[in-house]
Amino acid sequence: MQYRAIIRIVGLLISLFSVTMVPPILVSLIFKDGGGLPFFLAFLFNLFIGFMLWFPNRYSRAELKAREGFLIVVLFWTVLGSVGAVPLMLTETPSISHTDAFFESFSGLTTTGATILTNLETLPKAVLFYRQQLQWLGGMGIIVLAVAILPILGVGGMQLYRAEAPGPVKDSKMTPRIADTAKHLWYIYVSLTLACAAAYWAAGMNLFDAICHSFSTIAIGGFSTYDASIGHFDSSLINLICVVFLLISGANFALHYTAWRAKSIYHYLSDPEFKGFLFFQLVIVAVCFFVLVHGKVYENPNSALDHALFQAVSMGTTAGFATTGFHDWPIFLPILLIFASFIGGCAGSTGGGMKVVRVLILHLQGMRELKRLVHPKAIISIKLGSRPLSERVIEAIWGFFSAYTLVFIFCMLLLIATGMDDLTAFSAVAACLNNLGPGLGEVASHYGEIPDSSKWVLIIAMLFGRLEIFTLLVIFTPAFWRN
Repeated sequence: MQYRAIIRIVGLLISLFSVTMVPPILVSLIFKDGGGLPFFLAFLFNLFIGFMLWFPNRYSRAELKAREGFLIVVLFWTVLGSVGAVPLMLTETPSISHTDAFFESFSGLTTTGATILTNLETLPKAVLFYRQQLQWLGGMGIIVLAVAILPILGVGGMQLYRAEAPGPVKDSKMTPRIADTAKHLWYIYVSLTLACAAAYWAAGMNLFDAICHSFSTIAIGGFSTYDASIGHFDSSLINLICVVFLLISGANFALHYTAWRAKSIYHYLSDPEFKGFLFFQLVIVAVCFFVLVHGKVYENPNSALDHALFQAVSMGTTAGFATTGFHDWPIFLPILLIFASFIGGCAGSTGGGMKVVRVLILHLQGMRELKRLVHPKAIISIKLGSRPLSERVIEAIWGFFSAYTLVFIFCMLLLIATGMDDLTAFSAVAACLNNLGPGLGEVASHYGEIPDSSKWVLIIAMLFGRLEIFTLLVIFTPAFWRN
């Protein structure tokens, strides 16, 4: 294990991350809210820490292997989540505990969107912008940005990309060079962010809110600058814009790149995961709409459709935005929407959950086993579209599903052990492991009232969800540390 090379890289990454303290400082100067000092101090602190890690090891250059890549990714998210909490610990408005600062930072960076803050409208604009910025940076994965920059600094990136990239197939790249892959991902990401901000602005948001909400929309994060979330604007047009960009961001970004290169939507129409993703969203919307209309929850069908469409897509893509208190809907629907978040977005998207492609393959595997019961000697292959899948991929997905279930159960039992009721514990773990945000029971609105011990359990769940279980689990295996 090349420990000095790893420390050098982590130092570089922290130094780069310190630059993200500059935009909130500028926002503070523009709005004159007096909230810039904590971010200036955090900038100096993080830059110092990064320099102290990098300088003694600046000549330690070594080829990264898979093990180093996994360890760097885990260190990256844990370390950056920690240093990201520094300005929140230093702010006087809001004045929050160290645990709450860590929770908010990790929730933002992992694009979970679970918050401990209330009365958001009274907070300094710098703090509000910083929360949104954390989600935007975490949405695509800061690692992907880093692998486009680090080759310039003498650090290769393929191992990092394979460790962080979501989805069951880790070896596929859109372009031959990993730096080119990362750059194209970010070109698409930035373009969608600009388009989303412009649409929000044109629909009636002020420029600050438009930029902030575009950050969390494209990142499928869920943070807002208002306690009422998107519902604050009370606009069907803004709701629709949010839904459209959530669906776009919930699709595989490699698919966006392929369609853009070919200048054709054929690739969307022929992709089985994307079609499954849209079908799943349509079914959830239809079920919510039918129940809301049948139960006469809203005055007219148009209002029911507006809320059903928004909440179903928001929860199904794991964004967690809200236009209404969906936890007050008939109890069947809140539980359904929580379960919808387990599926989440497509592989290679900014969404959380297990990913649509894994669920599709699990379904196909289940159907194959049923056919084998009828025809024991038949040789039946599994195809996703027209592409046959190897048994290795199927085994990996079953392993992932098993690990996902065990982590969920373990975290839920830990929360119950802290004194949390069953419904709250179930929904809180689901919301954090799936990077969703809002839950039910005590965490329906915010997480500020739950015990600190519960918050640390949920921070771990956020990391497991963001790193898709195996990347974090692998470092706890003895084989990982053997030479």
